Amino acid sequence: MNEQEMINAAFEDLLQSLRKGTTEESKKMIRTAFEFAREAHQGVKRKSGEPYILHPIAVAKVAATEIGLGTKSVIAALLHDVVEDTDYTVEDIANLFGAKIASLVDGLTKISEAMGSDTTKQAESFRKMILTLADDVRVILIKIADRLHNMRTLDAMPEHKQVKIASETLYIYAPLAHRMGLHAIKTELEDLSLKYENPLEYQELEKRIHAYRDENTGLYQRFIAPIRERLTESGYQYEITARTKSVYSVWSKMQRRHISFEEIYDLLAVRIVFEPKDNQPEKWQCWNIYSLITDMYSPKPERIRDWVSVPKANGYEALHLTVMGPGGKWIEVQIRSRRMDEIAEKGLAAHWKYKGDNAEASNEVDKWLAGIKEMLEQPGTDALEFLDEFKLNLFAKEIRVFTPKGDMRTLPKGATVLDFAYDIHTEIGSSCIGGKVNHKLVPMSHVLLSGDQVEVLTSDKQKPQSDWLDFIVTAKARNNILMIFRRERKEQVKIGTMMFENLLEDMKLPFGTENLNKALLHLKLDCKDDLYISLAKGNLNIEEVRKALKKKSENKFVKYWKLQFFKSDKEKVPVEKEEGKVINDMTEDASDFIVAPCCNPIPGDDVVGMKIEGDKITVHKRKCPEAIRLMSSYGDKIVPVKWVSHKIMSFLAVIKLNGIDSIGIVSDITMIISKESNVNMRTVHFETKDGIFEGMIHLYVHNTADLNNLMMKISSLKGVENVSRVENLDA
Repeated sequence: MNEQEMINAAFEDLLQSLRKGTTEESKKMIRTAFEFAREAHQGVKRKSGEPYILHPIAVAKVAATEIGLGTKSVIAALLHDVVEDTDYTVEDIANLFGAKIASLVDGLTKISEAMGSDTTKQAESFRKMILTLADDVRVILIKIADRLHNMRTLDAMPEHKQVKIASETLYIYAPLAHRMGLHAIKTELEDLSLKYENPLEYQELEKRIHAYRDENTGLYQRFIAPIRERLTESGYQYEITARTKSVYSVWSKMQRRHISFEEIYDLLAVRIVFEPKDNQPEKWQCWNIYSLITDMYSPKPERIRDWVSVPKANGYEALHLTVMGPGGKWIEVQIRSRRMDEIAEKGLAAHWKYKGDNAEASNEVDKWLAGIKEMLEQPGTDALEFLDEFKLNLFAKEIRVFTPKGDMRTLPKGATVLDFAYDIHTEIGSSCIGGKVNHKLVPMSHVLLSGDQVEVLTSDKQKPQSDWLDFIVTAKARNNILMIFRRERKEQVKIGTMMFENLLEDMKLPFGTENLNKALLHLKLDCKDDLYISLAKGNLNIEEVRKALKKKSENKFVKYWKLQFFKSDKEKVPVEKEEGKVINDMTEDASDFIVAPCCNPIPGDDVVGMKIEGDKITVHKRKCPEAIRLMSSYGDKIVPVKWVSHKIMSFLAVIKLNGIDSIGIVSDITMIISKESNVNMRTVHFETKDGIFEGMIHLYVHNTADLNNLMMKISSLKGVENVSRVENLDA
């Protein structure tokens, strides 16, 4: 098949995929857009070598089939790169296809300029992208389709680009897809991001999940058989499918809870999608099916999730329960009507289709968009801060609380009385002194639960306090408090800068990043603003800074262990690894790096470098949440790094373990550690309660190989249930 045949076949496939009811006139417009885009991209190839036009066709197909968008969106998807990559303008698009399509293409072009940018302006540009979203949500749905196809074809990109794009996807696009209700796309974006960020862990988990599913096929058939029988007897038309947890959700749960693969019990779930009977409410039918299932299998009461009575803020509706199945295995069951299933998979696009059926769910999404717009309109919001807050509100689980008059408000799980006050009105939040929850007096930090009735108590003399930031969870509250602090902070930075400059002048030292970084390192401060503010407030004595600047910089860490730095894949020099040698052929001076305290990498960990401020490179674990956040916002600041082996220096690592207490168990554990020539103990702490022991051991190790070897030996001891490494030593 030649190129033209391949392009024509892809376009015909797109036409076949359009939603039912697409008129001939609409198809004609889509064909015109295709011809226009093909002409505009003539002769251009993607990194993979295929004709560029295949990308817009693929994006249009995702928009039509996986999101369920209509003609205008399909046309905008076909044209989404024309203005950016060719000489055509938005005006040309408007003349040919009308103002609405031109507006969508313009929005997509602005986003591409933003997110394709290799500068730190990405966060600011993302903010602009969300402004576009608030005007027409289809722009972001098409952009999600574009990102999905780019992730599916990421193989063709160099490794450092893959890591940047995968981090950005995990940090921004997957949560955004979740908030738009696109569950299937969110899951695929997360899995693909993990595949490129942690390829070995991804492959290993994927293999184990497949093996688990194959092993348990018989069990699920036994579980489903009586359910099928009862549903058929009750006259339901339905589909039952078994699905496994996604690779990313399994990986995420293992990281979050520090548990092994074997300890995840809800790997497989059963989904029942039924056609609702006429003249009976869908909610009633969901509970009826729930009743049929619990007549046969015992439910786990704390695992019932009722999203049919009150849908999630992204519109998701379903009834989830977990029951005890054959062989003593817990099995999750999801019950949805056909409408609920379409909304779960296609999100917002399906909402509008069913808007008359379910105004409440659509209203939640509209309220969320209005809230985002309000957040954007606040003056002086820092772009990266906004991005963090925006993401915070994307994935939040919701609670429903009530005002004294009985009006319902939706807040993220963990919200406090103060969050509720800010949700009512900014001025009420800023003057809040406490509240009454269910008629009982509580402090403003009191965490609310679903169903609480809340009254806010205020005082004219109250002003926002810095400790409020420790317990509030909503972006609206945080932004309003920070806006007030920002003004004060600006003034303090100005005063502190003058004090630091005067000190350098007095010491006859130049004002530059070298002396600034030296002061930050010795005073254990994160950034220059912290230094300036500490000076201005008097928390830091000027003489302490003088002493720090006089100290000699010595990095014992680098003396024994080296990191190799590469600017890009093209510049990599093949290195032969030889045990016991330090390899020094580096593209940058490896003495200028800091080990990130947030994840505490040790030799052998898969690492990445970030060079954001000054000359220092901060080394993070690749899977560190802070590294993912930074890579998504500072794509051009990624420095690929790797360890070069040399066994002299030792590094502090902490392991946590638990198990069944027995005589001599601690002695056996310490005996194993003392026999290891490459490991030394620093502190050992054990506690026993009700026959279960828990322990924390601080060790000095050379690298991850030594640590993993030791953990394997300890976990093989009789009575030891779980051994895991503590990633964050400050936690």
